[in-house]
Amino acid sequence: MLTSQVLNDIASEYGQSFYLLDVDRFRQNYDELNTAFTRLYPPSRIAYSYKTNYIPRICTLVAQMGGFAEVVSDMEYRLALKVGVSPEKVFFNGPYKDALAVEELLLAGGTVNIDSESDLRMVIEIASKHKENVLSIGIRCNFDIEDGVTSRFGFDVDGHEFLLALRTIRDLGNLRLDGLHCHFAARGIEPWIRRTNRMLDLVKTHFRKPPRFVSLGGGLYGKMDDSLKMQFDNNIPSYEDYANVVADPFGACFKEYPLAEQPMLIIEPGTALVADAMEFASKVISIKRVRGKTFATLLGSAQNINPTLSRKNLPISIYHDTTSKHVQDIYHDVDFVGYTCIESDYLYRGFSGKLAVGDYVVFSNVGSYSLVLKPPFILPNFAVVEYDTRYGSIELVRENETFEDVFRTFKF
Repeated sequence: MLTSQVLNDIASEYGQSFYLLDVDRFRQNYDELNTAFTRLYPPSRIAYSYKTNYIPRICTLVAQMGGFAEVVSDMEYRLALKVGVSPEKVFFNGPYKDALAVEELLLAGGTVNIDSESDLRMVIEIASKHKENVLSIGIRCNFDIEDGVTSRFGFDVDGHEFLLALRTIRDLGNLRLDGLHCHFAARGIEPWIRRTNRMLDLVKTHFRKPPRFVSLGGGLYGKMDDSLKMQFDNNIPSYEDYANVVADPFGACFKEYPLAEQPMLIIEPGTALVADAMEFASKVISIKRVRGKTFATLLGSAQNINPTLSRKNLPISIYHDTTSKHVQDIYHDVDFVGYTCIESDYLYRGFSGKLAVGDYVVFSNVGSYSLVLKPPFILPNFAVVEYDTRYGSIELVRENETFEDVFRTFKF
């Protein structure tokens, strides 16, 4: 159980503000999402989105649980190898791909989903150098899912370049078109229904027999408290809701084929698995009233908890050290602001309740993109510790960064 004493103990060792990683919560999320899909379509597979949160502890856990790695850079690909992911379980996506990393992955049996004509030329060149190897290729598909966004990624499936890519890959003897891929940011159920139906139509149109995989990408909501759900305009689907509109149609589409011939249904969750598996504990530095408004400054920034700046209040808990010399007062309509010099640096708006300097404000649902998008702006990044709520054990996951860490690559 998290207490002010636990927070103070962590602070004394690793710094006054820090992240808390709940590995058991992540593991539970993975199991539940995987079960929801495989129950309806057994060949479903999870490829964890490294870009969402690439803490090695998490990536290692995914590998141990049998999951795949979805990477979008040479850096993430190297990380996958470092934590023990076999190349056959790596899917390389994204608009930019390092040619050497792509070549290495393809030769080792991994899969590259090409995003553009430039990607196609790259893999053709690699294939021409290694005619003795058969290379696994997928194509990222772009189409309208009626979300009001014209996506910039992938091939327009209604355009000439898509058909040319299909033909080119099939005509080249050692490029093997193993599947189709898509990814859209819209997380609601309706966009998932549209992407599922369109991808199944594309498979039926362009493949005589089922491909090795069909990847629908990520973009799923994760678990969240009711206080956060209420801030969204749409209902928040459960894992089972997604599975019902995705895995069920896949099962119906390929039911005539033996299980061994049914394509893998790849989903690439990040937020859905890791968002609620991390918290951020931030100390109250000062409380002051300015022109009729009360502000509590925290040793933290909006970039630490909400780098996409969606303006939503994340769930919070307040912990007061009873041994502190600062006495809690009751405040109304307090805005929690960050340590930076940016006026828009708000972590939470409209808090009312007991608060004092030295208290800890613990923000939930901060595991998605918070670490990977946080720059070392004004202060280095904070430590990450794994806290086991069952046994109260604490283990360092990432050290508190220092001056030397930030400026090591600069020339003085």
